[in-house]
Amino acid sequence: MSLLPRGRRCGAAAATAARRLLLGPQARVSGSHACNQYRTSGSLPEEKKEFLQNGPDLQDFVSGDLSDKSTWAEYKGNLKRQKGERLRLPPWLKTKIPMGKNYNKLKNTLRSLNLHTVCEEARCPNIGECWGGGEYATATATIMLMGDTCTRGCRFCSVKTAKNPPPLDPEEPYNTAKAIAEWGLDYVVLTSVDRDDMPDGGAEHFAKTVSHLKERNSKILVECLTPDFRGDLKAVEKVALSGLDVYAHNVETVPELQRKVRDPRANFEQSLRVLKHAKEVQPGVISKTSIMLGLGETDEQVHSTMKLLREADVDCLTLGQYMQPTKRHLKVNSS
Repeated sequence: MSLLPRGRRCGAAAATAARRLLLGPQARVSGSHACNQYRTSGSLPEEKKEFLQNGPDLQDFVSGDLSDKSTWAEYKGNLKRQKGERLRLPPWLKTKIPMGKNYNKLKNTLRSLNLHTVCEEARCPNIGECWGGGEYATATATIMLMGDTCTRGCRFCSVKTAKNPPPLDPEEPYNTAKAIAEWGLDYVVLTSVDRDDMPDGGAEHFAKTVSHLKERNSKILVECLTPDFRGDLKAVEKVALSGLDVYAHNVETVPELQRKVRDPRANFEQSLRVLKHAKEVQPGVISKTSIMLGLGETDEQVHSTMKLLREADVDCLTLGQYMQPTKRHLKVNSS
């Protein structure tokens, strides 16, 4: 089990839309999102449905109204990358060294249960913000199951890869539930590396973890951010019917950039089938996906992708800024 940062398969920022939908206005939102304002889960209380309809929308995010521009003058570099150039990180994207009570608490719990953190391995710059809880001291946990080694090699992701990763830890579902119980969270995201070496891609492992979590705390809200399971819809069903509250699977980018960005075994159509099937077998679940911006996509391509996602009955879409994890990975392209 690992905590995963805002990056690769992170739910820390991506989970904010669903968390806001399920928990209401008291939930702090730090990411951008676009939720379906006309179709909400039939199991949601009326006040939650009303909050979703009257809450912030995509226009609030794209308006560009930034309150603090004091650090802009410090940046002397270019805002747009020239050919062959590596841009300096502007001051508004720099983060503080991680520390604090919540950060140390999460880290100590993981160490005591012999669990590793992919936040550190993925070199996430937001680890202090996510683990520390920011202004309101509400730490966000995104738990990564099935080890720290992925069977795929997407060009935006720095998680290590191997054809045959180590076998699963059979105690991981129990230990995950134990750790989350100690943290006292009311919303948790479960994600994982791709495990193409397993017959069901790890779907049963996901389902067991959800079951253990709900047994310990029936009120906790669980989001599963899953792989595509190689398009195996039976595996999708197993997770969708496990008792989770939000079924998430990331399409990552627009259809035109799939081959450039993702592993060849992944594609937009396959991801869309996963999201659509999860909603078909469990209509009451909230379906969610995410797109990274800054990989060279156009506004028209993003708008077209949004239409395709709505046609597939996806309830919630999160938009995140891609940040190059190392020099070996795809460069940020905002052209």
